[in-house]
Parts: sequence; structure tokens; C-alpha cells
Amino acid sequence: MPETTDSKSTEPARSPGPTYHEYLWPAWWIWILVAGTGGAGFVIFLPISLGAGLIGGSIVAGVLTIITINHTLTGGKIEITDEWVRVGRARIERRYIGEAAAFRGDDAQDARGPKLNGTAFMCFRGWIDPVVTLEITDPADSTPYWITSTRRPEELVAALESGR
Repeated sequence: MPETTDSKSTEPARSPGPTYHEYLWPAWWIWILVAGTGGAGFVIFLPISLGAGLIGGSIVAGVLTIITINHTLTGGKIEITDEWVRVGRARIERRYIGEAAAFRGDDAQDARGPKLNGTAFMCFRGWIDPVVTLEITDPADSTPYWITSTRRPEELVAALESGR
């Protein structure tokens, strides 16, 4: 006769997945620059031989692709869970996030420029215009707010507001 198990599981409770998740992938024109730089590598090595040009251009384009993808995966991630907020390489408990505000167009440019507090944590991408600011309420943290680029600022603010 097969063994029966108790309906209560001994596995630890799994925390649900992120309520918001975004990678700050490069714009399409960044990939054109990567390909163009690979083409420049081809032209530089072409006088040696066609094979050297192909290998040199491929290596240049490959290295730039790896650097770009690695930079995005390690430093260009926004993730919100029930307990944590992660922006780039920084992470903070969600309970220490105060007001969040989304900015587009000229307001985003002002938030990144003249109105920027130099002590804020910044995660910008030049090819993404909208930004979101996240107020930090932790009394032990001297950072007044985080500011990050995002392609979906309203969704990000809504995800933060939904956990209150």
C-alpha cells in the first residue's frame, strides 16, 4: 500500500514573483552602433587579409555585444516584489519607499538635470526618456530618493502604490 503524506507541506513558503519587472535594454540604434563598430574593425584588419578583417570585425562586434548585454543584465534591471525594490545594483526593503512620481518629456529632463539632488541614487539610460523618483524613508539612509529611467513609468508607480 502506498504511503500517504500529510497535507501540510514542510517546504518553506515561496514568495510570489515580482509585481513589476523591467530590463532597461538598449534602444535599436545602440545595436546599429555595435554593428558599425564591428564594421570598422573589419575595415581596420582588411589590409592584412579578408579573413583577418572578418575575424577582427566579428571579435569587435562580439565583445561590444557581450559588454552591452552584460551591462543590461547586471545594472539595468528594475524589480519590485512584496518585500524588496531593486533598481540596478541597489536594493532596499519596500517598506522604506515613500512617494513615487513619474515624469515624462520636459519634466523628466528637469528631474534628471536642474532639479536633481546630487545625493540621490541614479540609474539612468540615455536612450530612455521617462524617469521615476522613489522617495527613501529609511532614517538610517542619507539618500533622499532614487531616480531611474523606465519605459513604463506609470506602471512602475502603480506597482509601488499597490503594495501600500
